[in-house]
Amino acid sequence: MEKQVLFDFIAEKTNKCKILVVGDVMLDKYYYSEVRRISPEAPVPIAHVTREKETLGGAANVAHNLALLGADVSIAGFVGSDYHCQSLMDKFLSRGIDLRGLVATQDPTTTKIRIIGEHQQMLRLDFEDSRPVEGEYADKLCRYVSQKLSESLDCVIISDYGKGACTEATCQRIINDCHAHGVPVVVDPKGPLWSKYSTADYITPNINEINEVLLEPIRNKDDSVERAARQVMRKFNLKNIIVTRSAKGMTLVQKEKATHIPTKAQEVYDVSGAGDTVIAVFGLALAGGLKPVSGAYLANLAAGVVVGKLGTYAVSREELLDALGQETGRSRNL
Repeated sequence: MEKQVLFDFIAEKTNKCKILVVGDVMLDKYYYSEVRRISPEAPVPIAHVTREKETLGGAANVAHNLALLGADVSIAGFVGSDYHCQSLMDKFLSRGIDLRGLVATQDPTTTKIRIIGEHQQMLRLDFEDSRPVEGEYADKLCRYVSQKLSESLDCVIISDYGKGACTEATCQRIINDCHAHGVPVVVDPKGPLWSKYSTADYITPNINEINEVLLEPIRNKDDSVERAARQVMRKFNLKNIIVTRSAKGMTLVQKEKATHIPTKAQEVYDVSGAGDTVIAVFGLALAGGLKPVSGAYLANLAAGVVVGKLGTYAVSREELLDALGQETGRSRNL
């Protein structure tokens, strides 16, 4: 693997990559607070809010990663007609993400509100309706994907968080449409029903997600992961699998071979959002014409940046270049 090629690609060529992210769009909100006393109204702590933060989550976080890395990004998914939707749209627009693929429904915009007290999550409030989205709304989403494919795309990413966007009918329609246009599809799966991802070019489960579709869970060892990946590739008619393995890095399993990519030891603060970063960076590499093993290598580096941060996080071009520079023993300016 020529690391100079990877360095040059991230530094100079990502803006030529056109990528569409389809899936469960979310808003993540955080209220940080101090807790000093118990409420006189009920035996619960009083959280005095000191600051708040809103970030893009789910499929929206995948798009966020791609935007920070310089790609030409479009997002498609379902939202509600509410304040949370407006907040999402403002964030997409400020990051240059094309949001014309958002389909407004009668359901709420999926939003996760976390109350943090003294660095500890005290409560989470969920606004969502995770029933499968079908009929007119799903058809509108798929028509938008077809339109984008006819305009030319380099990669399509399906980000499934189990919130209703990624039904079997929708996934299969999108995957087939992509293949008809010669565009690779990368899927971040959710749940055990992987038949809906059949014929996808790449799927990126973590070790727990791959265990969900096996009759017997496997241990996180190289040979076990490779055997399990090949088993599910045959079972669900998948072309390639990238298994993310936490502290053990990741494994790319292709028809001819398997490549195990270790991660360097570091302190892990939070794995939330790491899967979004992996699929974003890998999809970006495919869109740029890099070899899959090079994309997996970059994705592994990027995930290492994200797990060292608290909360949902998107990696920037500068952070990935720094990580790549440290790995290759040179500065980012070379």
